[in-house]
Amino acid sequence: MTFIDRLYQLGYKLGYQLVRLLWAILRPTTHGALVVVWRNGSLLLVRNSYVSYYSPPGGYVRGGETTVQAAVRELREETGLDVAPSDLVLAHEETHQWEFRRDHVTMFDLQVKEPVNVEVDHREVVSAGFYTPEEALKLRLFPPLRRRIEKRMAELATTANV
Repeated sequence: MTFIDRLYQLGYKLGYQLVRLLWAILRPTTHGALVVVWRNGSLLLVRNSYVSYYSPPGGYVRGGETTVQAAVRELREETGLDVAPSDLVLAHEETHQWEFRRDHVTMFDLQVKEPVNVEVDHREVVSAGFYTPEEALKLRLFPPLRRRIEKRMAELATTANV
């Protein structure tokens, strides 16, 4: 990590705090699109420089963009993975109160078979790695992701008992 990377991280942290202040005043509704990348039962988690929790790759839906387009774009920007929209499967959707705003979250699953080489920029994204669901649940997670993992574990347990 370079000095320039550290400056970018500081910029992201300051920018995020300013946006949170704006949210506290305006109380907006936001819409995020996230991609849970699964490989051999483990999921890809990233940690952004400006927050203290782990999440799947993702971000906000821009004007004129569908949730799938946003998910594909964010996955590429945050990890270097380039996938087709048809590779994504809608897995979880919810609206919750989060950081002074009404946050609508759409989460897609992506199954991969081959090893994934994740490229992080050390500016916005500072780490990325695969975790088993059990390992992930021990971490501080973005709340909708925690619910998605718990839902998947329950689905797998039900399937195993059939």
